[in-house]
Amino acid sequence: MNFIAYILLLILIPTVLLASDKSILVQSTTSTKNSGFYDFILPLFTAESGIVVNVVAVGTGAAIKNARNCDGDVLLVHSPEDEQKFIADGFSTKRHNIMHNDFVIVGPVADPAGIVGIQDVGLAFAKIAATGAKFASRSDGSGTHTKELSIWKKIGLDPVNASGKWYLETGSGMGATLNLAAEMGAYTLTDRATWLTFGNKRNLMVLFEGDPALFNQYGLVTINPNKHPRVKTKLGQHFTDWILGPKGQSAIAGFTVRGTQLFFPNAHRR
Repeated sequence: MNFIAYILLLILIPTVLLASDKSILVQSTTSTKNSGFYDFILPLFTAESGIVVNVVAVGTGAAIKNARNCDGDVLLVHSPEDEQKFIADGFSTKRHNIMHNDFVIVGPVADPAGIVGIQDVGLAFAKIAATGAKFASRSDGSGTHTKELSIWKKIGLDPVNASGKWYLETGSGMGATLNLAAEMGAYTLTDRATWLTFGNKRNLMVLFEGDPALFNQYGLVTINPNKHPRVKTKLGQHFTDWILGPKGQSAIAGFTVRGTQLFFPNAHRR
């Protein structure tokens, strides 16, 4: 290869790579990643569209912060109030419901606080606090942590006052928090998808479920290109349209772990 041809090649390679860069970055909550959801659904989308989806899975709070810093093309999280604030602050113009599941309280089989049989999650939390039974909190600004705090607030309790006593703040993800709960014999609030795929249950089991207050809605939020000019708007919208459409919704319904459906599509729910 002569010198001129070599120089031309160096010039053309970045251009070709840029033209063929059909990829997007999704800032995401951890439950969708850790459950294997993306491993199931993203290859279906890529096979049809040719668009590669890269995922950064962190807590919802961290995912939203990353998106605010122009790191991402689409946001997939599960804290509707925080998502609406993201829109109100101008970082997006639209969010969409895409699927749901629920939160559950898991704890030691012995149930030292005696929450089995209680039907109101606020009463369950109040009984844990009243008995001083250990409770492990993510304390990381995630969607799960936000839900937990809303329950404490509703019953007028601030568990942080008991931090280091019966209230254990992990500052970690759901997996690490479940591991601590298993080790310490503590209760914790978890999304059902993470619980079903968690491999170190030991003496933990689901002790409270079914309260409508534990409904867990997942949202897909597009990033405002007027706020972040580098966002891949068209590719991100293509992904959004697919998830909201019949193929994406069918794929969500088809994702199971050991025969159990983890997420339930509801893109058209207002």
